[in-house]
Amino acid sequence: MNKILFLLVLTAVVAVVACAMNGSKVNDDLFSSVGNDDFEQVIADTAHVTLLDVRTSEEYADGHIPGAMLIDVKKDDFMAKARMLLPQNKTIAVYCRSGRRSVTAAEKLVADGFKVINLKGGITAWVAAGKPIEK
Repeated sequence: MNKILFLLVLTAVVAVVACAMNGSKVNDDLFSSVGNDDFEQVIADTAHVTLLDVRTSEEYADGHIPGAMLIDVKKDDFMAKARMLLPQNKTIAVYCRSGRRSVTAAEKLVADGFKVINLKGGITAWVAAGKPIEK
């Protein structure tokens, strides 16, 4: 009896881990997350890329990547503004402070049909690498 219970618990644990790993893989397949140098190359192509900062307006005012549009991902109207302001025919290069909010934004945008590239480490990593910002 103990062996059957052990096998059932083990099977359940394996199933949960497999589902969690599959969820992470799906996110990786839906959009790319790239480092500073690759992101800088991506955003240089302004004809095909729109740069999006998803932080608060206060964070944006403290310094942002030049040319970035602001839409706060934590606001209830994020997707409504995104649909109104972002071109569907361009790649959306998205960033936040550390990379967490931009992943949330990327997931929402991809689910709505946008092609998205995310900056790993956010503007914190960008600044640490000596990349330009403006206020």
